Amino acid sequence: MEYPKVLDEIKLSYENILQKNLVGIYVHGSIAFGCFRWEKSDIDFLVVTRQEPSDSQKQEMIRALLALDRAGLCPPKGFEMSVVLAEHCRDFVYPTPYTLHYSSTYRRQCQEDLPGFCQRMRGTDRDLAAHFTVLQAAGFALYGAPVQEAFGPVPRQCYLDSILGDAKDAQKGMSEDPVYYILNLCRVLAYQREGKILSKKDGGLWGLTALSDRDRPVVRAALSAYGGGEPLDLDPDRLREFSAYLLGQIFPSFSEKL
Repeated sequence: MEYPKVLDEIKLSYENILQKNLVGIYVHGSIAFGCFRWEKSDIDFLVVTRQEPSDSQKQEMIRALLALDRAGLCPPKGFEMSVVLAEHCRDFVYPTPYTLHYSSTYRRQCQEDLPGFCQRMRGTDRDLAAHFTVLQAAGFALYGAPVQEAFGPVPRQCYLDSILGDAKDAQKGMSEDPVYYILNLCRVLAYQREGKILSKKDGGLWGLTALSDRDRPVVRAALSAYGGGEPLDLDPDRLREFSAYLLGQIFPSFSEKL
């Protein structure tokens, strides 16, 4: 199944579940940037409601995603979904409160104890600053008011804190998911230097022009793997050197702001 059909299924399900409480459904991530690949990407979306959904509504929302998963109708990486209140979209709060979150990371927990998961899964999330920013730069409304009507501005410092928090994990995460962290470090550095809000792919393409001859082969290999080419096969020491160099480029300029 292609992702537009999956989005249509989500839209129909969530309209039925939330009814008048639903303000909008908003798509961000790789779909918004135009670089979605079924084999590599997840489907990222935000659900905006007037009031916090009831426990039964939360359970039905996740059951709808689990049903798509069981039927083989979603990409292998699944979904990433957060439910946020309209008031926190219009008047941004950081860290941003959410009333429900789901991704494939929590699939087993939801299968084993969905009521308990829905009761626990609420709080604040710094990543939402990045999601809101990407949404306003490239995303779209699957249902509801246009993005610029539903979402107020995200302060630059909040977006920076959000993406830098992710970048800090690069040294540890490079061995587990090197393609993600190589391209992510490039897009963070692109924002630092030029204020560009980019996808991972576009971050890598930026790195091919902005980084040194020594670092470009690492980025080129990551882009090839991300695009479905040969799996990334780089020396671990080289990966550590690459991440250490980019982290050194990123953090000195922002150390006083963090």
